[in-house]
Amino acid sequence: MTADVWLPIPPDEIAGLPDGPHYLFWEGGDDGRQEYPADPADCAFYVVPYMRPAALVTRPMPLMRSVRVVQTLSAGTDNVEPGLTALPDGVRLCNARGVHEASTAELALTLVLAALRGIPGFVRAQDRGEWPAGAFYPALADRSVLIVGYGAIGAAIEDRLAPFELARVARVARSGRTTARGPVQPLTDLPELLPHADVVILSTPLTRDTRGLADAAFLARMKDGALLVNVARGPVVDTGALLAELESGRITAALDVTDPEPLPPEHPLWHAPGVLISPHAGGPTSAFRPRAERLLVGQLTRFVNREPLANVVLTTGPAGRTTTGAKGA
Repeated sequence: MTADVWLPIPPDEIAGLPDGPHYLFWEGGDDGRQEYPADPADCAFYVVPYMRPAALVTRPMPLMRSVRVVQTLSAGTDNVEPGLTALPDGVRLCNARGVHEASTAELALTLVLAALRGIPGFVRAQDRGEWPAGAFYPALADRSVLIVGYGAIGAAIEDRLAPFELARVARVARSGRTTARGPVQPLTDLPELLPHADVVILSTPLTRDTRGLADAAFLARMKDGALLVNVARGPVVDTGALLAELESGRITAALDVTDPEPLPPEHPLWHAPGVLISPHAGGPTSAFRPRAERLLVGQLTRFVNREPLANVVLTTGPAGRTTTGAKGA
């Protein structure tokens, strides 16, 4: 088959791409104004540039009249979904399940440990040349952890928590089910689970159901002294409600994502007590590139051979979008 495939990684750097398609490189450029590599109308398989603004990655989509697959390199697809309404019927949207589990789970564990053990304060003390001895800090051992969003990333987080002698792990997803590690409870059970968790980790995708999930009521049900960790998407948390809880000193937070994002320099969240912020660093690590390349080779091989694609989240249709796969919640 002959078809244009737009890749955000130079195709000559990806070993094992199947023969047939015409591979083109496009990742938007540093200023977001990189010229298109060819006529977007001829693109059959669009791999969305990674960690780029939604306005940039959706810009060519209204022109893609022949596209059959939109493949993200992120676990979530919320940044590209606004462009789907401009696409023909039958376009499959696929996410990057299998790419980010290791690195995001690593960061989630890093944020938990750093926040509990007072690492930000140690760094500031080091900058001042001070030795803050004598204080006791919470350990992760003997704590109860609640994972909200038990898809591939949530399960990977639990894998990394397993050696830490936790008292309990509770798991929550859109719907209940049973896993080898134990039950996964539905989102509707959150009000009963939140008061018992010392650490609440958000790893859910951003959807209509999860936007603002961690609102004032959610946060109020967290126990005094609990830690909220967000490695999901910023809008999963109501920033105003979180600020109120942080300023009261009742809970603490470790955030890899924020709303708004990037967080403006003057935003009060930067200086709120008890908060640790990392700059959406869960995915972009050395683990990303080899896993992304394996995903692309596998997907494009299936595409060329007209085999079912992996990670299909939804398919565009005449009545809007038709969900055909899970988003990892």
